[in-house]
Amino acid sequence: MTRDLPLRLLRRGFSLMLSLFVLLCLTFVIGRLMPSDPVGAIVGELADPQAYAAMRAKMGLDLPVPEQFWVYLKSLAHGDLGTAILTGNPVLSDLAAAFPATLELATLAIILSVAVGVPLGLLAALYRDTLLDQIARVLSLLGHSLPVFWFGIVGLIVFYAGLQWALGPGRIDVFYEDIVEPRTGAILIDSLLAGETEIFWNALGHLILPACILAYTSMAYIVRMTRSFTLEQLGQDYIIAARAKGLRLPAVVWGHILPNIAVQLVTILAISYGHLLEGAVLVEIVFSWPGIGQYMTNALMIGDMNAILACTLLIGVIFMILNALADAAYLALDPRTREAR
Repeated sequence: MTRDLPLRLLRRGFSLMLSLFVLLCLTFVIGRLMPSDPVGAIVGELADPQAYAAMRAKMGLDLPVPEQFWVYLKSLAHGDLGTAILTGNPVLSDLAAAFPATLELATLAIILSVAVGVPLGLLAALYRDTLLDQIARVLSLLGHSLPVFWFGIVGLIVFYAGLQWALGPGRIDVFYEDIVEPRTGAILIDSLLAGETEIFWNALGHLILPACILAYTSMAYIVRMTRSFTLEQLGQDYIIAARAKGLRLPAVVWGHILPNIAVQLVTILAISYGHLLEGAVLVEIVFSWPGIGQYMTNALMIGDMNAILACTLLIGVIFMILNALADAAYLALDPRTREAR
C-alpha cells in the first residue's frame, strides 16, 4: 500500500487544483455577468465617453470573456493578482494587510469554540436527557437558528454600550495605530514582540467580543456533532463492557471515547475553522473589523473582480491546506489509516 501513496497524493493534488480552477472560472464568469460597473467606479459617472472607453480598454474589459480569463491566468502565473479599484494598491498587498486580521479573529474563535463545545458535547451525551443536556441542545439550536449579525448588534448594545465590559468596533483604538511594527500582521503577537503590553490589552479588548460572537456559531455545530459522536460510542459493546468491569467514567472518556471520535472531531474542526476564516463577513461588518470579509464585501459592491478573484483563490487555498492538515491528522490519530495507505 505504501507504494501507492505517491499516486494517491498526486491524484488528490490534481483533484484539488482542478476544483480551484473550476471555482476561479465560475467566479470570473459570474463577475462579468454582474450588473456592476467597475469602470464607472474609477472614472466616475460623469466621465466623457472617450475617457470611459480608454479606461475600459486599459482594464481589458473590451476583450471577449475567455480572452480576459486567459490574460488573468497568465498574470496569476507570474504572481500578479492585479490592482484593487477601491484602494489603488496591488491586491496582494491588500490581502497581506487584511488576512492577518481575519486569521487572528478566526483563530481565537475556534479556540474558544473548541474549549467550550467539545466538553459540553461530551457532557451532554454522558448525561443524556438531563437538564445539562437540554441546555446544551437549546444553546446549539439558538446558535444555528439566530443570525450572527443580530448577535453582533446585541453584543455591542449589551457588553459595549451598556455594561462596558468590552471595547467598541475596530481592531484597536485610533491613538494606538501605527505604533507597533506589523511583523506578523496579528496585532496581539506584534504588540507582545514589541513589548507594548498596553496595546496588547487594548487589542484584546477589541477582539474578545467579535471572537466570542463568531465562536458561538461554531460552538453550536461542534456541540451537536460531539454529542452525536459520543452517543454513538456509548452504545458500543466495548463501552458497555468497560463500564461493567467497573471502569470509571473519566477513564472511559479519556481512554476509549475520545480516541475513537478523534478523527471525526478533526474533520468537523477543520470544516469549522475554514468556515470561520471565510464566513466572518457579517461579524467583520458589524464590528468594523478590517479583515478579508470586509475587504471582499467592499470589492463586491463595486464589482472589483481582481479583489474578488484573489479572495476566492485565497479561500480555496485555505480549504486545500486544511484538508491536507486533516489528512495528516488522520494518519497520526488512526493507525488503521496508515495501514490502509
